[in-house]
Amino acid sequence: MEPVSDQGRNWIASFTAIIVAMMAIQMSSLGFSPLLPAIQKDFGISYSQIGLFTGLYGLVAMAVSVPAGLLAKRVGEKPALTGGLLGVALGLLLLSQASTYEWALGARAVWLIGYRVAFVCVMTSIALVAPPDFRSTAMGILGAMSSLASVIGAPFGTIIAEPYGWRGGIIGFAGMALLGAALFWFGYKPMARSGGQTVLHGHAPSAPSRSAFRTPVVWSMVLLGLINMGGFSATFFVPSAVKTTFHLSPLESAYVISASYVVAIFANLLFGYLCDKFNRWDMMIGLAVLLVPSCFAMMTPNLLVFRVATALVISLGLCATNQIFALAADVVGRSEIGPVMGVVGLGGGLFGYVGPQVLGMLRDRTGGFTAGWYFVAIGVILSLIEIVFLRHYMRSRK
Repeated sequence: MEPVSDQGRNWIASFTAIIVAMMAIQMSSLGFSPLLPAIQKDFGISYSQIGLFTGLYGLVAMAVSVPAGLLAKRVGEKPALTGGLLGVALGLLLLSQASTYEWALGARAVWLIGYRVAFVCVMTSIALVAPPDFRSTAMGILGAMSSLASVIGAPFGTIIAEPYGWRGGIIGFAGMALLGAALFWFGYKPMARSGGQTVLHGHAPSAPSRSAFRTPVVWSMVLLGLINMGGFSATFFVPSAVKTTFHLSPLESAYVISASYVVAIFANLLFGYLCDKFNRWDMMIGLAVLLVPSCFAMMTPNLLVFRVATALVISLGLCATNQIFALAADVVGRSEIGPVMGVVGLGGGLFGYVGPQVLGMLRDRTGGFTAGWYFVAIGVILSLIEIVFLRHYMRSRK
């Protein structure tokens, strides 16, 4: 019985270390959004430029996701993820010292390169350590703790920024990234290697698998990134919408975002459990159906309805994103987990850029956010069509 006990301890230790790493990168990734109005004022930039600043995430993700997956396969997920966390800290420190918009944009790029490497390696690590029948639940727990990090991150940065300015808040986020890197490095148990394949604490090595790059269904899943385009865009533009539509302070907008991520904590836990218990594709269809009216409700002038709609758009979008990675892990064998996570991550990158960029452009041209919310709602509808198609395809393959 002792080997089983050791395996259980190793699994729990590694899983906990992954959670810590995810929280370290998410605190700044989404938690800095309440600081955006101050950053915009400091550099004197337009909403379109803010859209580029936030949407740069998508451009970097498109360029880095696949290399990050290959890096995890070649050097191992532990050193790759730790290096990503250090890159996040470096980029944040550079941003805190930026004197021009161009400098800030370059620092944001460094930050996001580190973030994307770390994110892909987090998903790779979870897929490797989690037992297959627990994978959706594990992803749900990861999503819940990621949401908790955003709940903590939004007021964390805002509270530091009140006496020290937005630059002080950014430095605070850099310190958390460094702490996360140290805790992950000492807590994560790396994979053992057997015959060129990865084996974790008693899991048998998988059969030789087909390359993720040669699997059409993997590439088709890139389009599923549409489903969280609204949630990602809302996170960065809700502070501006709250200020212009409801005339509330940055701290109030931080509470709106934090409340949304509180909802996401419980939504991720519940949805992950249900995806393991029932058909994952059917659950994704139901989630997309709920997201469509939620996106349209973002246009309301009623503050309470706006709060509820924001919570649904953000929380359900995060649930969907985590479960897309769980679905992707079933498509190929264990030796291709890193590459498949990188390919699927392209979707989040592509639409993480398109969403904020188009929303910012529409805000500048129309003077409001209505057209932008229409745009993201259409994106969810397209993702719903894609999910129905993929479900039919997977059933036909079986």
